[in-house]
Amino acid sequence: MATKGNSGDNRSRSSVSVFIVAGLCCFFYILGAWQRSGFGKGDSIALEITKQTDCSILSNLNYETHHVGIDDSEGVVNEFKPCSDHYIDYTPCQDQMRAMTFPRENMNYRERHCPPDEEKLHCLIPAPKGYVTPFRWPQSRDYVPYANAPYKSLTVEKAVQNWIQYEGNVFRFPGGGTQFPRGADAYINELAAVIPMDSGMVRTALDTGCGVASWGAYLFKKNVIAMSFAPRDSHEAQVQFALERGVPAVIGVLGTIKLPYPSRAFDMAHCSRCLIQWGANDGMYMMEVDRVLRPGGYWVLSGPPINWRNNYVAWQRPKEELEEEQRKIEEMAKLLNWEKKHEKGEIAIWRKQTSFDYGRGRDPQPTLCDSTNADDVWYKKMELCITPYPETSDPNEDAGGAWKPFPERLNALPFRIFSGSIPGVSPETYQEDNRSWKKHVNAYKRTNKLLDTGRYRNIMDMNAGLGSFAAALDSPKLWVMNVMPTIAEKDTLGVIFERGLIGIYHDWCEAFSTYPRTYDLIHANGVFSLYKDKCDAEDILLEMDRILRPEGAVIFRDHMDVLVKVSKIVRGMRWNTKMVDHEDGPLVPEKVLFAVKRYWVAGEDNSTSSE
Repeated sequence: MATKGNSGDNRSRSSVSVFIVAGLCCFFYILGAWQRSGFGKGDSIALEITKQTDCSILSNLNYETHHVGIDDSEGVVNEFKPCSDHYIDYTPCQDQMRAMTFPRENMNYRERHCPPDEEKLHCLIPAPKGYVTPFRWPQSRDYVPYANAPYKSLTVEKAVQNWIQYEGNVFRFPGGGTQFPRGADAYINELAAVIPMDSGMVRTALDTGCGVASWGAYLFKKNVIAMSFAPRDSHEAQVQFALERGVPAVIGVLGTIKLPYPSRAFDMAHCSRCLIQWGANDGMYMMEVDRVLRPGGYWVLSGPPINWRNNYVAWQRPKEELEEEQRKIEEMAKLLNWEKKHEKGEIAIWRKQTSFDYGRGRDPQPTLCDSTNADDVWYKKMELCITPYPETSDPNEDAGGAWKPFPERLNALPFRIFSGSIPGVSPETYQEDNRSWKKHVNAYKRTNKLLDTGRYRNIMDMNAGLGSFAAALDSPKLWVMNVMPTIAEKDTLGVIFERGLIGIYHDWCEAFSTYPRTYDLIHANGVFSLYKDKCDAEDILLEMDRILRPEGAVIFRDHMDVLVKVSKIVRGMRWNTKMVDHEDGPLVPEKVLFAVKRYWVAGEDNSTSSE
């Protein structure tokens, strides 16, 4: 390591860093040329980019001798073997066999139930034979390669509802749904006549019981991003199909545990024939939707029991039962201070008021939650109470701050920051964070030039902070799942939602609520330093491997000693790695490790040796 006074060595290290970056650019370009596409052939777009890329500056350079040095003195690399083929779609915390040992009451058995340490797998989840890289957006919205999720049950079960069709070697998604037989576009336009989607005022949405997420898929046309969730149940692979289409989704259910989102997160929530019993449990599920809905936000209920008088025969349900169900929903909406804005056909829309005067004479009087932190939700039981609005000095003031349209809100100062709700985060630190991540992302793009091509659609930030990584990447070609570790020093997930981005709470000592092979790129900033004394780095890396697509990329940002250990582990997982200096030079102790997961499928040669 050069010393501060050794300027000659510094210049030498800086020159080497230039070669590192240039070499890795070619590494990623060439990678793009042979990545499998949705057609099962070389990706033509990436190939064209490769043709246009001049890598001649590296022709006389021994690349391997010029990346940041890694000490291999600690012993041989531990090679991880492939798991058995029946684990191809393994979801550790939603395992079907384990689920059946839990109570069915209130969908408890469909919630997260993770394996104890002694039952965790220590092998690599294989991709199915014939797996190919998904189609690029927006083609992926309509087509998914059959080999990637070879499950035809929904094509039969939902045949008349236009969810999904099997055509040759692909599934086609016509954009239909149980509640939108004329297609998602027509359905969304009907909602947009009441809900201000076209102006950018409504940006974030929650889709409960999403099916294959066609509602979320077509909302992108309105520049609205939906967080969709559905359980892993008899509707096989519905969340997997959503993510293969390039639509944000997680495995989840409204059961007994609070949703893994902060209070006042979403501009809109939606249920289209989602089979959730909204009137049950004294309205507890509506109270939970109210908690995550911003003051001024909208709730859409489409399907039973709306317009039950005209539909009870077709629904094959007693009219008295449906009438009672709607009565309970209407009463709870009134208690929650929601105003009905629209009811036509089978669609009803309520709006949560922008402020709430709890002192008014109400009958019944609402029970307010006494929790000091409405965002403390990880494995916390749902409560029969209403989450209070933020305090305001004026009854006409919007609680939680006035809404701003997207994309203006992406870089505007969030209410939670200027109101001082997050200790240690000031307007100045927020702006500096934005500047830093723009700089970091520009450096990433100089190294991995596939970032701007649309190659990476589903992106995850494992330690999202203020969401500035996602903000710097913002593009219609991609979306970012911003993960807030439950052990993070500052909980800033509410800020991320205020910016018009989406995210979720998660503890990386456990498996994420998704299927294998659902993310194209994973960003891990400081994750392994954060979890250093919490759980085994090997377990976290195996989980990253599970959710990363073959030929997907990872960007680690951490201290060099941490990244050396990470690099050693992942080289036994069929990943190729290169470490580069911080963009400010080699003297900065923080480094960046770029990694690419090699392509392999079930039944192939199981060697993990370097190629």
